[in-house]
Amino acid sequence: MDHIFKLYKFLLLLLLFLLSIRLEKFKIKKEIYNNKTNFDTNSKVIFTKDILFINGCNPRVLPHPYRYRVLHQIEQLQFGFLDCDKYFYLKFNPNIVRYYRIIIFFRCPWIKKIGKAISLAKRLNKKVLFDIDDLIIDTKYTDIIPYLNSLTKIKKQKYDNTVKRIKKTLKHCDGAITTTETLARELKHYVPTVFINHNVASEKMWSLSQEALSLKNLKGKDGHVVIGYFSGSFSHNPDIEMIKPVLYKILKEYKQVQILLFGLISSNDLYNEFPSQIIFKKFTDWMELPKIISNIDINIAPIENLKFNWAKSENKWVEAALVKVPTIASNYGQFKRVIKHNETGLLCSNLNDWYLNLKSLINNEVLRRIIGENAYEYCRKEYNTLYNHNKLVNFINLISPKHIGFFLPSLKISGEVYVVLKHAIFLQDEGWDVDIIIPNNNFINTEITLFDFEGHKLNLLILNRIKMLTRYDIVVATLYSTLYDIITYYKAKYHFYLVQNYETDFLQYDQDLRIKAEKTYSIPYNIKYITISKWCQNWLLKNYNQNSSYAPNGIDFNNTNYYMRNFKNRKIRILIEGDSSSFYKNVDESFKIVEKLDKNLFEIWYLSNDGKPKYWYYIDKFFHKIPHEKIIKIYYECDILLKSSWLESFSYPPLEMMSTGGYSIVVPNEGNKEYLQDKRNCLLYKLGDINDAIKNIQLLISDRILQRKLYINGVETAKKRDWKNFRNQVIHLYDI
Repeated sequence: MDHIFKLYKFLLLLLLFLLSIRLEKFKIKKEIYNNKTNFDTNSKVIFTKDILFINGCNPRVLPHPYRYRVLHQIEQLQFGFLDCDKYFYLKFNPNIVRYYRIIIFFRCPWIKKIGKAISLAKRLNKKVLFDIDDLIIDTKYTDIIPYLNSLTKIKKQKYDNTVKRIKKTLKHCDGAITTTETLARELKHYVPTVFINHNVASEKMWSLSQEALSLKNLKGKDGHVVIGYFSGSFSHNPDIEMIKPVLYKILKEYKQVQILLFGLISSNDLYNEFPSQIIFKKFTDWMELPKIISNIDINIAPIENLKFNWAKSENKWVEAALVKVPTIASNYGQFKRVIKHNETGLLCSNLNDWYLNLKSLINNEVLRRIIGENAYEYCRKEYNTLYNHNKLVNFINLISPKHIGFFLPSLKISGEVYVVLKHAIFLQDEGWDVDIIIPNNNFINTEITLFDFEGHKLNLLILNRIKMLTRYDIVVATLYSTLYDIITYYKAKYHFYLVQNYETDFLQYDQDLRIKAEKTYSIPYNIKYITISKWCQNWLLKNYNQNSSYAPNGIDFNNTNYYMRNFKNRKIRILIEGDSSSFYKNVDESFKIVEKLDKNLFEIWYLSNDGKPKYWYYIDKFFHKIPHEKIIKIYYECDILLKSSWLESFSYPPLEMMSTGGYSIVVPNEGNKEYLQDKRNCLLYKLGDINDAIKNIQLLISDRILQRKLYINGVETAKKRDWKNFRNQVIHLYDI
């Protein structure tokens, strides 16, 4: 029975072992491929954040670069109030760059989707950076690695191809982040901006190191002095080979010395010569590493004197310092920069130095403890994500394009929405990262992610599908309802309110909405008011004591497409414009005016963005929901605009009619008084006075001199109102 029990016990242990391996592989695979934690195309909610890391280094092959350059930097940035995401480069959708401000590619070789992501990011004025921790950016550097000479021709070609594709990604980026001064110098040959962010230990590494230290203090001495060499990959074999003569000599002289060879390294000759003094240990989970390092007495970090090695980081020294183990390192590259000889470590320039320094630490336990303590105290502050995040955060904030979000109630084109989109493209042309944010998708195709406007692609975010965690320099409320969306958004430096009209009067029949609109002019909150008319600027100050900045509205004037109308021997075409369902547009009055005209002399066209004709309207041609860019053609084909609105934010139709050379007969209101002058560039009639409007129509068609005067001055007014004349004023509205 005993042997059966032992067999069951063995099988159970074997099963648990296999399950643990399976679980570890699953954890790694999940880490690489699981995108659902941050962005899932099947999910109803999408997060907008500040920084996106695209990782090109498979953690199953090389776990430590990914950990240091992605996970640890994310931790640093999060300490600086920046939200981040990460994806494996083979498993991400290029379109997701829309939801971030900075895109960082770590060790990513070029593939098509990376090209698409970079192209989209740059079109939207996102900043694109490359992160690298090794000189694998050009074959002129990697060709000097001795290990690569041992590869087959096919493997070497594959390796070189990866390096060339990494170089291609790098050269398409705006700048780079790296680990050492040597790397920074070389990277500047490929990108204009390079920032050094040294590898540092995470909070978890420090916690695990503290646990390892507490166990180390309880551990008794067994008389051995253990020298540890922690290799990253087979490419480090030449480094250990370089000091093998010294290791042979030490092992012969000191029988109590053992050498722990950790990782991917082949030194069977040492083992064959000193089997009882050589310990091999394969790669293990990084969380076990502090315990393993804490159990050695001396850490060694030899590197060959090659340019490729000068670029390597000081990780080996840091990881040993965290558990108060002294390091002996080659006096090159980063080790030379950070280690103070005989204080925080020992440096070696030749084999004799290696021999003497090893003897010194083997023979002197007190010296080992002093150097280990010194290194620990130095690293405790200088190599910790918590204490060393500010420089990286400041760099990211410095190079980030200005980020602005315009909140709109919908994308249904109106005069007010048109103005917002104009402001948006002016800022985008200035290099701003611009988002258009709307509360729902009632008016757009759910597949639309970029909004096309006058040759620009504007990033579109739909509030009921996203959760916003990204920073903005400015968020802008553009109509009264959107102010309530922005005032509580805490990740914006500034909150603006673009006032285009006294919206309370737009809501004549809804008391609750009138109250909601009215309250927006007296919000007890740090809001910067901006506006598009002197009229709005005046009442904001007079009635609500709100100071505001002002930039005029304009039109896109075309210098070649205006002409003077000739009324002889044809019907005169009158255009009525406005939403028949909006009381303040007063469209009924326009149709009451044309009702009294001779239909043999006049043709009536009606243009409406929303409301449809009422049953009693006389109409020859009706245009409904015409795209904004096509409306101007309708103005070209008409002679007279009849506009009866008594309330407008800014009245575009008279200005647009003038730009074609046509005539405007208009009720004066606060939205058009800024540019209309009676009998100079238009004819004004008194609100509600239908006979006055008819007299003006008759005067216009009978007086050729008046026609020419209105034509010349109307075109001149339109020219002066060209958007290009106001572009700088609009941009300065958003000065912060």
